[in-house]
Amino acid sequence: MKVLFQTRTNLFEAPGGDMVQMLKTKEFLEKTGIQVDISLDFEPNLEGYDLVHLFNLMEPQDIYLQLKNAHRQNKKVVLSTIYGLYTEFERKARGGLFQKVANFLSPYQIVYIKTLVKHYKEKRMHKGILQMLYKGHYGLMKEIVDNTSVFLPNSDSEMKRVATEFKLKNPKYISIPNAIDKSVFTESEDNQTNPFLKYKDCILCAARIEGRKSTLNLVRAVKNTKYQLVLVGKESQNQKEYVNQVHLEAGENVTFLGAISHEELKKLYQVCKVHALVSWMETPGLSSLEAAAMGKNIVVTTKGDTYDYFEDYAFYCEPDDIESIKKAITKAYDSPVNPKLKQKILEKYTWEQTAIETLKAYELALQ
Repeated sequence: MKVLFQTRTNLFEAPGGDMVQMLKTKEFLEKTGIQVDISLDFEPNLEGYDLVHLFNLMEPQDIYLQLKNAHRQNKKVVLSTIYGLYTEFERKARGGLFQKVANFLSPYQIVYIKTLVKHYKEKRMHKGILQMLYKGHYGLMKEIVDNTSVFLPNSDSEMKRVATEFKLKNPKYISIPNAIDKSVFTESEDNQTNPFLKYKDCILCAARIEGRKSTLNLVRAVKNTKYQLVLVGKESQNQKEYVNQVHLEAGENVTFLGAISHEELKKLYQVCKVHALVSWMETPGLSSLEAAAMGKNIVVTTKGDTYDYFEDYAFYCEPDDIESIKKAITKAYDSPVNPKLKQKILEKYTWEQTAIETLKAYELALQ
């Protein structure tokens, strides 16, 4: 079988969780004998491909054109939805004039405006944006889901959101788990050559520093406490005022390490006591999965699909409630680790398992 992966055109300039999902799915599908190529073009020649696999419904202005191209060439389309609106963040915590405006707009009008502004700033105006101007953000998404053969959400709850929002009846789908690379994130023993031993028993957060991740409230939650917080990840270039505020309020117990390699991140997971990801939305967050697989307690947001993955094994908090974040951190820090979460992740949420389930979706689409 030969499959073409397609998604947003700036995938490699602005890497995110969708890029990791694409590359890892490709790597492990190829181990099963499937041939996988990636194209970010709008109208590639699809001769020889069995189907097209699109990623990220939240970027419809790009994948709409790729979907149209697939249908013109009589190819079936499957879609990894990666679908989650940040409406609550925009209305409650974005700050500035846009937060005030967002309270008078529908969720899709909010995303519509943000997409236009972002593409204009990045000089990425193209015919997909023109289609969005004409059909609207929701209109493009609706046309994409109405012409998808099989959906590949990260969880049942994500599929329910998509089905509800776009009025789908009995959509064909197979849940494809977010996953960890168990060849990397499984060993949790400390070793004396670990360069991060000075952060032993810290609270770790591996995530982009930005409003949607509620980094500022996490910093406020550890202020004047015994906890050492280590922040790993790039700082948002589009939210410089927010990032500056995070630095301004960070006390001496907060360390910024910036972006680091996966191998270095593994060593940080080894020494940390708790991993905290207190975002406004997660589906469920790769770093939470990785930390849990390394045998650590995790603090996660209640927003999104976290419970589908972590059930009662995680410690939950509200992203806009500093006291809630503080309580969850304290509880996670003081509680013994339940080995059943690590066991569940290593059984269900690995890239090997993702490849198996993805192949099932392809076979369903081609029936």
